[in-house]
Amino acid sequence: MNDILSFLTSPVVSGFFSASMRLAAPILLAALGGIYNERAGVLNIGMEGMMLMGSLIGFTIGHITGSLWLGVLAAALTGVLLGLILGFFTITLDANQVVAGISINLLCVGLASFLYRLFYGLGLQPRGSDYGIWNIPGLSQIPVIGPMFFQQSPLVYLTYLIIAVSFIVVFRSSWGLAIIATGENPAAAETLGVNVVRTRYISMVISGALCGIGGAFLSLVATSVFLDNMTAGRGYIALAILLLGRRNPLGLLAAALMFGAADALQLRTQLLNIGIPFQFMLMLPYLLTIVVLSFFVRRTDNPAALGVHFKQGGGES
Repeated sequence: MNDILSFLTSPVVSGFFSASMRLAAPILLAALGGIYNERAGVLNIGMEGMMLMGSLIGFTIGHITGSLWLGVLAAALTGVLLGLILGFFTITLDANQVVAGISINLLCVGLASFLYRLFYGLGLQPRGSDYGIWNIPGLSQIPVIGPMFFQQSPLVYLTYLIIAVSFIVVFRSSWGLAIIATGENPAAAETLGVNVVRTRYISMVISGALCGIGGAFLSLVATSVFLDNMTAGRGYIALAILLLGRRNPLGLLAAALMFGAADALQLRTQLLNIGIPFQFMLMLPYLLTIVVLSFFVRRTDNPAALGVHFKQGGGES
């Protein structure tokens, strides 16, 4: 027993568990936002782009002000703007939701690269502030659980709060029921007095804000730098864990931790001379996600009106 306890509390193992949560947080934040828009019946394929722009703007404001929270706020507002833009095309103009989301992603990849060079010039890679971690007294000393959940950045603790609030809002509030009704049967929801269009817009705003914060986590907390395309597909992974976690905040936490653990494992394995090409290790988190989705997601349980346009006063179209 003592040997097991010593192993679990060793710096290598504790660091692995801590890194798992830290690497899971960005996609968890984006996926939490996805709960709102998908429950309301709107696809947000643009999560990748929203995260990337949130990463750049959050890093820039954080670098200028030295404040983590101002950087997070700027990233959230960036995500809100992109959420409104995507909502305008998909909710108001009835554009194809997949095409519109991919367009947002492509736009943000180019725009983020251009703005970064405009802000900082070529060849310069500034580093942001190190905002440190907060160890929760007592709880941070618990083997496995302590390093994973209670030796983290303040932004991770904010993520825990968002999980709790999202669970209460979506499943225990009247507005959450309106969101679910909007995604399942918008025409019936409208007859009961729910403003379907407004509910979908608000859901897109929340989704965009959380995607922006998830992107800011990457540049402000995880790396303290901004890199081109630094989201590296995490927005698409967030879409995948929405299915795996069945659009439930607690399910998303478990699914995101799986990805975070795989990411932490591949980073540590690259430091070991085990004869496996590092490119294969880079594939590990994405490969694991594909395998899990293939074998464990039997039914998608999508909202009935997910991706279906609704014209106020005129029903689905």
